[in-house]
Amino acid sequence: MSDKKETIKALQAIVTGLSANSFGHRIQAKIFGGYGFKSLEEKYMGHAQEEMDFVEQFMDRILDLGGDIKQEAQEEKPIYSDIIEFIEADYKVSVDGIAVIVKMMESGIFDDTTYDLMKEYLKDEEEDMYWSEQQLDLCKMIGKENYLTYLLTADLNED
Repeated sequence: MSDKKETIKALQAIVTGLSANSFGHRIQAKIFGGYGFKSLEEKYMGHAQEEMDFVEQFMDRILDLGGDIKQEAQEEKPIYSDIIEFIEADYKVSVDGIAVIVKMMESGIFDDTTYDLMKEYLKDEEEDMYWSEQQLDLCKMIGKENYLTYLLTADLNED
C-alpha cells in the first residue's frame, strides 16, 4: 500500500542527491574537456542533463502529491583529475544508487504513477552503470594509455 508522506520523503532525497550528482558530472565534464577529451566532456554533460531532467520529473511528482520541494544541503564530493578513477567512482555510485532505488521500489511506498517513474529512472541508472562498467573493462583490456587515446577519437554519445 502506497504511503504519500514516505513517497514525498523518498522523492525529496532523490532530488537532493541527484541534483548534486548532476552538478558533479558537469564539473567533471569541464575538467575532462579542459584536458582535451571533448567527447568525454559531451558524454558527461549529456549525463548531467539527463539527471536534471529526472530531478524535474521528481519535483513535479512531489508537487502532484501535495508536497513541498526543499533545497537541502549537499555534502561535498571529491573531484577527480584522473579519468579512470572518476569512472570507477561513478560506477560505484551507480551500483550503490541502484540498490537504494530497488529497495525503495520493493518497499511498497509508491503509488502506480511514482512507481512507473522510478522504473524509468532505474532503467537509466542501469544503462549508466553498464556504460561505466564497459569503459572500465575496455581500459583493463587495452591499458590506460590506449584507452585514453581511444577517448580522444571516440564518439561516446552514439547511443
